Amino acid sequence: MNDSTQNGAADPPAHVVLYQPEIPQNTGNIGRTCVATGAHLWLVRPMGFRIDERRLRRAGLDYWQHLTWHDVPDWDHLRQTHRGRRMFYFSKTAQRTLWDADFRHGDVFVFGRETSGLPPEILDPNDSHALRLPMQPEVRSLNLSVTVGIALYEHQRQLLRQQA
Repeated sequence: MNDSTQNGAADPPAHVVLYQPEIPQNTGNIGRTCVATGAHLWLVRPMGFRIDERRLRRAGLDYWQHLTWHDVPDWDHLRQTHRGRRMFYFSKTAQRTLWDADFRHGDVFVFGRETSGLPPEILDPNDSHALRLPMQPEVRSLNLSVTVGIALYEHQRQLLRQQA
């Protein structure tokens, strides 16, 4: 497991998991959003690019150095690492929406591949932890980095309300 935690808190407000990401620019943009929200980023191999790829760093701009990120060899390793944490799985096929969830500090948000989403062995669309973003039927999907941003900021909004 590669571990780049020089700038991160030991107890982040959220964890973002990208299951076998394919597009480096999406991962770079998601990394930037993680820095903005204090979330840790987890990358589950295999990935469709190398982590040192220029397009990844360019999309993350000069924020990548501030990102706390980890890459793990497979899904089982990721699950062991986050045992005991609440995990939410994002998919357009989920029955519940993001607005139905009550988030807490330390939640884990799992997102699938850009082209195929999460595999059936990970995602049960009827599970109470499977979430989707509400969309008009004309839209097939949103960009992965947009979806992650919406989820993280809703998480952050709920945490701020809980503190008030």
